[in-house]
Amino acid sequence: MPPEVRVIGVEGMPELQKGDDLAGLMMDAAQAQGTPIEAGDVLVVTQKVVSKVEGKVVNINDVVASPLAITITEGHRRDPRHTELILRESKRIVRMDRGVIISETKHGFYCANAGIDASNIPGNDTVALLPDDSDASARGIRQAVKDRLRITVAVIVSDTFGRPWRNGAADVAIGIAGMDPIHSYVGQMDSRGHEMFTTEIAVADELAAAGELVGGKVAGIPVSIIRGYDYIAKEDASIQSILRGSDKDLFR
Repeated sequence: MPPEVRVIGVEGMPELQKGDDLAGLMMDAAQAQGTPIEAGDVLVVTQKVVSKVEGKVVNINDVVASPLAITITEGHRRDPRHTELILRESKRIVRMDRGVIISETKHGFYCANAGIDASNIPGNDTVALLPDDSDASARGIRQAVKDRLRITVAVIVSDTFGRPWRNGAADVAIGIAGMDPIHSYVGQMDSRGHEMFTTEIAVADELAAAGELVGGKVAGIPVSIIRGYDYIAKEDASIQSILRGSDKDLFR
């Protein structure tokens, strides 16, 4: 048979709250729709539901905007209390222009508004922050699947990031468990016999983007199963290995 990868959206997930059993609800929903999780699957879980169950949803009425946040927000539609949260979650502001803040988050990600937004969050005054440690979140889901189903899977926590030089956003991995997020071809020969010296593919990002194709932003499908991808298992996987260091970044 030729190579094949299947992407399955998991329907039937309820609106999640702090403390809910995310992994258990995922397994139940996948079983109920007739596509139970299998050994070797890659589970792509959106950041938003992880943030919900981990209590990373904030009511901006509980936030006091600093003078800096008020100044930055002046003339733009964002609430200054939202801007205050962006500043708190940022390690460094990379660029600010026309109401958009590009920051380096405390996790090491470069993204708009420190990854904070209000989409798919109940209420008019609530926003979701990124999880404190998305690798730990992914590991917890992976372990829960192993404990209940006695199988080994890989888990990706995904989020939607804009991209320099290209219009449109794409989902990328912000947390990983059970697989190497990078497939390196360094030292291998291509089809013409040329040795490859630098080619490394961010497969975790590719899988995260594939998961978004069946979930979208308005369909209420926050989890997808990717079946058939032959990933490289890695017990100590970390998303930090996909983040380019400043010594190799020509644009920082």
